[in-house]
Amino acid sequence: MSDEKQKGRVLTGTINEALPNTMFRVSVEGGEEVLAYLSGKMRIHRIKVLVGDKVSLEENPYGGKLRIIKRL
Repeated sequence: MSDEKQKGRVLTGTINEALPNTMFRVSVEGGEEVLAYLSGKMRIHRIKVLVGDKVSLEENPYGGKLRIIKRL
């Protein structure tokens, strides 16, 4: 399997709402609102994400939720 297929595309967005279990409602550049969760590295290093922060999101190639990989 190629790396392109394993890694999803990277998007940027803004946190709109903080939900339980480190889930967030994020508005993506195109105006779409999606559900996202914190990546494991961000949990381990206890990086705080607040409403209004700009974040990088990684899209799963199989659909579903997006993963927050970086705070911008």
